[in-house]
Parts: sequence; structure tokens; C-alpha cells
Amino acid sequence: MVCKIPGLVKRLYAIVSELEALFPGRPFTPDGHLVGSLGEVLAAHRYGLELLNCSVEGHDAKAPNNILIQIKATQGSKVGLRSNPQHLIVILITKEGAIKEIFNGPGEIAWEHAGKMQKNGQRPITTSKLLQLMGNIPGQSKLPTVNH
Repeated sequence: MVCKIPGLVKRLYAIVSELEALFPGRPFTPDGHLVGSLGEVLAAHRYGLELLNCSVEGHDAKAPNNILIQIKATQGSKVGLRSNPQHLIVILITKEGAIKEIFNGPGEIAWEHAGKMQKNGQRPITTSKLLQLMGNIPGQSKLPTVNH
């Protein structure tokens, strides 16, 4: 079932492209809850995670070794953190339904480098900063990919 997600995401973006062609200058970019939920199920599949209930604050999933994971998905150049997660996965979702790993490591590393708390209750951090930080994370501190 989960392996169907990349194809469904690709179809979703094909529809977005058709709408944007019909209405030039009007963006139809999926955002908000849709991107967040897509990111959670894609990351759960890729890393073999168990998704938690949506109401669990601060974390979205649990790894097989019981580490709690916060999952952030983006189509842009930054994400916002509301709290210091035990472990953080940040992915970029492409229009082809694929994901690119932006960050996979201890949450405190990203939390320490995030910006000041904004009015929306989030601390922003750019994907370029996260990629830079991930370059210094040892392999044993990253969750392994179990599905592509």
C-alpha cells in the first residue's frame, strides 16, 4: 500500500501542472497539512517507522529502536521547528513523488542552529543549513533507509 505513494504524488503534481497551465500565473502548490502528511507516510516507508497518532505533540513516529522521530517535509527552502525533537528527519518532496533526504540526525543539532522563535511558535531553519549540519553527523547517528 505505502509503495503506491510515489505514483500517487506524481499524479497529484500532474494535476497541479494541468491546473497551472489552464490558469497561468495562479499557483496550485500543495502545502500545509497535505505536504506534512505526505512527508510522514513517505518517511515512515523509507525508514521503517511506526507512525504515531496525529495528536502526539513534538513527534510523528517511532523507529524500531524506540527513538522518537519528528518528520518535516518541504517543497521549499526552510522548515519550522516547534520543539527540540529526539531525532529529526527532514525531506524534500519532488514533483515526481520522490523524496530527498535533507536531514537525518539528532534533533538537538538542528534545534541549536534554528532561528529565533517566530510569532507562529516555530523556529525556522533553512534546508541548506540542515544539509550542511547533516554532513557532520556520523553514520551511526542516522536512521538507515530500509525502503527506496
